[in-house]
Amino acid sequence: MWKVQLFKLNYDDRESRAVKDVVDSGWITMGEKTKEFENNFSKMLGGSNIHSVAVSNGTASLHMALLGLNIGSGDEVIIPALTFVADINVVKMVGATPVLADCSSYNNWNVSAETIKAQITHRTKAVIIVHYAGYPCEMNKIVTLCKRRGLYLIEDVAHAPGAKYKGKSCGTFGDYGCFSFFSNKNLSVGEGGMLVTKNKQLAIRAREFRSHGMSALTLDRHKGRAISYDVSNVGLNYRIDEIRSALGLVQLEKLRDANRKRGYLIDRYIKNLSSIKDISIPFQNLKNIEPVYHIFPILLSNSIDRVWLINRLREYGIQSSIHYPIFKEFTAFKNLNLNSAPIAEDIARRELTLPLYPTMSFSDVDFICNSLYEILEREEVA
Repeated sequence: MWKVQLFKLNYDDRESRAVKDVVDSGWITMGEKTKEFENNFSKMLGGSNIHSVAVSNGTASLHMALLGLNIGSGDEVIIPALTFVADINVVKMVGATPVLADCSSYNNWNVSAETIKAQITHRTKAVIIVHYAGYPCEMNKIVTLCKRRGLYLIEDVAHAPGAKYKGKSCGTFGDYGCFSFFSNKNLSVGEGGMLVTKNKQLAIRAREFRSHGMSALTLDRHKGRAISYDVSNVGLNYRIDEIRSALGLVQLEKLRDANRKRGYLIDRYIKNLSSIKDISIPFQNLKNIEPVYHIFPILLSNSIDRVWLINRLREYGIQSSIHYPIFKEFTAFKNLNLNSAPIAEDIARRELTLPLYPTMSFSDVDFICNSLYEILEREEVA
């Protein structure tokens, strides 16, 4: 159906062999591959003082972060107004109240210290930031604000594994960093996530929580290291498995090169789209960041009917998407009386995401850009 789809896996025979090796080993639940994945992920982020805890998905890591910081009823948590539904869902799941921080500007769609500060009240207990599209937030100012106001800081790094701000890895600035390894992510294992912290006690608590609060894992009993176990705290089953950890190890080896290829494709997009007047491209000329280009979002002018354009692109065989609808449009959140975020709400109405993945070719980018030019410059816009 699609000549160019939104995303394709960056997989080859290495992933296939990794899965086969796990199956042949006879041990597929969480074990030694998971430990290796966690250790290598910590190294990628910058050091031995970073504790990585592999979990079943990115939302699980966010949920565990809030629970690990004892956030609940009566607390407010500031989240970006422009983000995936997981961030607001986990806040509601722990009984806290979500408060929306607006985008910094029409060029920088991330939250900033200023947009966060505008929403702080005496009930605010934590802030969740998102490195949207793989572009790091201005973390120094955000960290300073949170420290001054006594707020916990959680980084949602689902879009940004390998990204850096002023040379420091995203995911290592806050109390917790939460990563997703969903199918369309830069590091993809299907379902999976990582919870990262520099606090050893928080890491110990997280490791217990992800496996029912048990003091010994099934692997420990299998290896004869334990006969039984204690349950020191309540917990859930948020474990990853060996198959996904094995995939994660291969994907981690590919990550730097894959992120670099994404950057080349973005450069090609920007050059090709510069002549189309009804399209603007965010995150231009930002300083102190090393982005990883998770998605390629563009902003359409007010004169363009987005649904019409999505359908026209489909006729050309090009898949596109939206990142993200505003929360107020979802049935579950219509009665929350969420605060307004004017820039984010406007962006959400006009944003369009074009295809991007490491194995994409320059000819694919050229085809998409030429198609957009045909549609927007040569056709009569509906």
